[in-house]
Amino acid sequence: MFDLLIHGGQVHDGGGGPARRAAVAINGERIAAVGDLAGAAARTTLSAAGCVVCPGFIDVHSHSDTFILIEPTAPSKIYQGVTTEVVGNCGASTAPRQGAYKMPTDWREKNYPGTWSSVAEYRALLDQVQPALNIALLIGHNSVRAGVIGYDARVATADEVRAMGALLDRALAEGGAGLSTGLIYTPGLYSTPEEVRALAEVAARHGKIYTSHMRSEGDQLLEALDETLGIGRATGVRVQVSHLKTAGRRNWGKLEAALEKIRAAQAAGVRVAADRYPYTASCTDLDVILPEWAAGDGREAVLACLREAATRQKLRAELAGSTDWDTIMVGSLAHPDLAPYRGQMLTEIAAALGLEPVEAALHLLDVDELRPSAIFFGMSEVNLWRILAEPWVMVGSDASIRALTGPLAVDFPHPRAFGTFPRLLRAALDGHTVPLPEMIRKMTSLPADQFQLKGRGRLAVGAYADLVVFDPQTIRDRATFAEPRQYAEGLNHVIVNGRLTLRDGAFTGARAGRFLD
Repeated sequence: MFDLLIHGGQVHDGGGGPARRAAVAINGERIAAVGDLAGAAARTTLSAAGCVVCPGFIDVHSHSDTFILIEPTAPSKIYQGVTTEVVGNCGASTAPRQGAYKMPTDWREKNYPGTWSSVAEYRALLDQVQPALNIALLIGHNSVRAGVIGYDARVATADEVRAMGALLDRALAEGGAGLSTGLIYTPGLYSTPEEVRALAEVAARHGKIYTSHMRSEGDQLLEALDETLGIGRATGVRVQVSHLKTAGRRNWGKLEAALEKIRAAQAAGVRVAADRYPYTASCTDLDVILPEWAAGDGREAVLACLREAATRQKLRAELAGSTDWDTIMVGSLAHPDLAPYRGQMLTEIAAALGLEPVEAALHLLDVDELRPSAIFFGMSEVNLWRILAEPWVMVGSDASIRALTGPLAVDFPHPRAFGTFPRLLRAALDGHTVPLPEMIRKMTSLPADQFQLKGRGRLAVGAYADLVVFDPQTIRDRATFAEPRQYAEGLNHVIVNGRLTLRDGAFTGARAGRFLD
């Protein structure tokens, strides 16, 4: 007798081939049988008539490191069919925590069920809270760099690079999935390519991946790609280009050159791939608009720049003509006096305050003490679908988990936190992008192979039973930029490590995820 039997569905195994009508049986945490299982008995039987049955989706670009400790049910991801998240992206990871390293503000201001410093301690706490999905943790370069030399705006010494390498080596040995960089953020933006290459060599020795939010995704996109691909060539490390894009209208024409660089590197033996989300707006902290000279030396130093008359004037003059203010929507704002401005375009906020857009941006950063997030509308719809059509581009939401209630229901997120995967499934089903079998591959076996998540990403006998059952007629995202906190529709069942986590569209209470190393 099987523990769980799913019958009557169209099975996609994650490999990109056509679907077949088959039943899927599960024993414990593994898939036990796939095929004609007529007459088989099971403790629980689910009908998938008219539905797609496929491997659970892998979100390769997430920032849920700490939020999963607060809301282990991970509702905004489970309701998309996500069964595994790769966290620690863009150079910021929740571990290791040592020296002067401070977690990002939105993490730091939350209350947690325990404390941790090392990767080993983090994974122990994660096991204690019992997450609903699987977690793989990249080790952030910014976390490591801050832990060794703080936030100083300078080049690291050779001894400091060796110390960073030792810290990274320990973190990877304790289960880290690879190295990530966020080279537009402090303190990583002060690093040299040589520093990053030295750390990528450590990841390569462990057989782990190197992912990069590159130094530029716009004006210097091609040069940033050269650096990233060069690290792959020099070290042999697997390379992941995070959220591949051409940011800013003046850079939209660079896409073909960027794709050719990646294809040429692949042809030369570099193991490089990329990820992307299905929106033409990005989301990050509003303070990324600040120039490098004002962005370093820690939070108090940045606030001092904003509040000192001479530097405020210098910032105003430098930023006034260099930013497309009408493409920025303000997202989360923590200060209660600023709450009415959440979800508004910066130009609208500026008009309400009687300020120029540049001064309004500086005002928000000052009053809210660098906590504002922003959504930047600067990408091409045509380029978005061209990127997603590449066979080596997988899916990453670039979003932390959120919820409709509790401590993760108070900010104003990008809709990708609730809608990424159903949005792409709907696009595939409606013929707007690659066919459904290929889209499922981009969400399952492709990321499992790139991130070496053994036993994941395929619907096959012996694989872990991470599965999704969805209705192709009704699957769709509902989250919008105006109302982002809306769960998707059409997800019938989600199974994680053999446990029925979402049944008939409702959370069962099961939390069967684990730390993956």
